[in-house]
Amino acid sequence: MTVPSVPGLLRFITCGSVDDGKSSLLGRLLYDAGMLPDDQLAALERDSRRQHGVGSDMLDFALLTDGLDAEREQGITIDVAYRYFHTARRNFIVADCPGHEQYTRNMATGASNAELAVVLVDARKGVLTQTRRHTYICALLGIRQLVLAVNKMDLVDFDQAAFEAIAASYRELAAELGIDQVHCLPVAALSGDNVGTRSTRMPWYAGDSLLGLLEFADVTPVRAADFRMPVQWVSRPDHSFRGYAGTICGGRVSCDDEIVVQPGGQRARVARIVTADGDLAQAGEGQAVTLCLDREIDIIRGDVLADALHPAQVADQFACHLLWVGDAPLLPNRDYWLKLGTRTVSARVMSIRHKVDVNSQAKLAARQLLLNEVGSCTLGLDEEIAFETYADNRTLGGFILIDRQNNATVACGMLDFALRRSANVHWQHVDIDKQVRASSKGQQPLCLWFTGLSGAGKSTVANLVERRLHALGCHTYLLDGDNVRHGINKDLGFTPEDRVENIRRIAEVAHLMVDAGLIVLVSAISPYRGERRSARDMFEPGEFIEVFVDASLEECERRDPKGLYRKARSGAIRNFTGIDAPYERPEAAEVHLLADGRRAEALAEQVIASLPGLD
Repeated sequence: MTVPSVPGLLRFITCGSVDDGKSSLLGRLLYDAGMLPDDQLAALERDSRRQHGVGSDMLDFALLTDGLDAEREQGITIDVAYRYFHTARRNFIVADCPGHEQYTRNMATGASNAELAVVLVDARKGVLTQTRRHTYICALLGIRQLVLAVNKMDLVDFDQAAFEAIAASYRELAAELGIDQVHCLPVAALSGDNVGTRSTRMPWYAGDSLLGLLEFADVTPVRAADFRMPVQWVSRPDHSFRGYAGTICGGRVSCDDEIVVQPGGQRARVARIVTADGDLAQAGEGQAVTLCLDREIDIIRGDVLADALHPAQVADQFACHLLWVGDAPLLPNRDYWLKLGTRTVSARVMSIRHKVDVNSQAKLAARQLLLNEVGSCTLGLDEEIAFETYADNRTLGGFILIDRQNNATVACGMLDFALRRSANVHWQHVDIDKQVRASSKGQQPLCLWFTGLSGAGKSTVANLVERRLHALGCHTYLLDGDNVRHGINKDLGFTPEDRVENIRRIAEVAHLMVDAGLIVLVSAISPYRGERRSARDMFEPGEFIEVFVDASLEECERRDPKGLYRKARSGAIRNFTGIDAPYERPEAAEVHLLADGRRAEALAEQVIASLPGLD
């Protein structure tokens, strides 16, 4: 490894298979670095005797980082344990990551901010499937420098041939994943061989100790980055000051530099670089600053300030890799919030090109992603964003997806590249717009969205409402859920992912019809709140009216006009809403029809009475 002149802060992770000794190695590293004060060392001695029995003189260094009771009881790492330590040469932040497959998302959390990874293998076992998985996650999260620590060398009598065979196998694996900076060293964590100092029991190893490798690891970016700063806050304490605050995530900026605001495209020059310690002439990556410009332009939180000569790319469709961390599966075309840098926009996964077996890196066909699965996907946003590929800039290339119902983080993602079609497709202006079409029809365009269980009476009520509207001279169209499955949705089944796509297509068609100036009635079970919310978001305020036809499951089964409930109860139909598939009741429908025991005509009149402009 190249020795930098002044090593800065190093963020690294430790990872490996179960019982390879990650926590023991990290604890020993802290011990050898002199980072254990007397009281903590005394507590470690007490905890070690309690763990291994009275009379044991062995220090169990794993207890320093295995903080959860479940970890100590099972002897494994579950949560990510962060530790700060330093030597005379360098400061460190280390994340001890879990090895079990079910905790892949925990490992990804630790790796997302790391610059180097220490990967452990047991000298008796060599490179395992878990080792491949950990290395793949490191590569996926952008770690390009690895230290392979072949642990428990004392259990193979410090055999050089065993070490070199493992090292050769691992270098081959790393090369397959595009990582060429690999340093391999033999260690015995419990006894400290090659951890803090060079071991005398392995004279055939000529390299540095683990601590020495970390002290002089060069993680300087290969290429000089261009200036990038996501705007976090528009600072306006009084009428005399306007500044744009954020943390520089690439390159440097100086006073009088020309910058461009993205995605808008406005240009200005930097007048001042303000910090808590006073003004600066220039600032670089990692510094939190407030930039004042030479003129006032429209800038909001989420915009990116970039070098005017080398701006960031702008797009709204991407190829990306996703690591799914949500408990519920990823369903294509479901809407999520995407947060990249300081920008939050609406997004949907348009397709899953394939999922990746994290243990073998094989590409597999998939229609959904489950917890801890990785997929190559296409992503579509509702608006353009400024971005970099993840390989070039983690801040502007890494993102998270957020569930719009509970605000839980469900995925972390890495942008690979913008899809070419996103730059080649533009909105075409037309002179005859929605207002003109609606005016010629003398009506207010609307979407009436009827939702409820099968057999609740949605289609019957919607049909009566349309007949009444037609009698009033309105221009209407009824999109019935069963009818559209004979045409545009003929290729879809009733799996959760197909239900999501079914509603997306119906909503798109309804949106076009409203744009044509029509009153469109949609009758579809539409069981998921998220998809109904996504449909609503396509329309302008006041154009979407949700009509909840609320009939009990018992009443729907009693009616059973198509015999579907009987088939579902017998197992002849699977994924049937209300039986073995969920229905998520509306929380705030504009019209709530209590359908049990009421005539359809009365329900239709209730809908008509709620519509604007029909007096």
